[in-house]
Amino acid sequence: MQRDSDLFKHSTSDFERWRDEMPRVLVVDDDPMVCTAIEIYLERHNFLVTIADGGESGLRALEGNAFDLMIVDIFMPHMRGFESIRIFHERAPAIPLIAMSGYAFANLNTPAPDFLRMALDLGATRCLHKPFTPAALLAVINDCLGEARERYPNKAQLR
Repeated sequence: MQRDSDLFKHSTSDFERWRDEMPRVLVVDDDPMVCTAIEIYLERHNFLVTIADGGESGLRALEGNAFDLMIVDIFMPHMRGFESIRIFHERAPAIPLIAMSGYAFANLNTPAPDFLRMALDLGATRCLHKPFTPAALLAVINDCLGEARERYPNKAQLR
């Protein structure tokens, strides 16, 4: 006869195994509304999400945790996103990085620099222009994770 405590141990073990297989995403953005929206959406789609409110806290999170993907805003106070992208890419070159930006110029008569192209040159895997749809976010994430799995068949190499 199986006791309730045995069932709980089994289901806890299964949950931990399932949780360990969930993709881990680091989101770095100084806008709490953006972070919360991304976190809620990704958690509903079976991702484990860690939020960092800037480049420095994102780098600290990267040092102490394993991630399968990073999403980094380009424009943040203190450590700029470009600097963060360059450093994140140097410290974890195998982890796909999605750069995002909603920056708009007030003067439309002046040609705007292509910040998202610059982010790609610094090591970003893909870019998203804010605002983006949840479906667009999920599609880019799945593309990045799929490419990373092909490049690094042993998932542990990404972390």
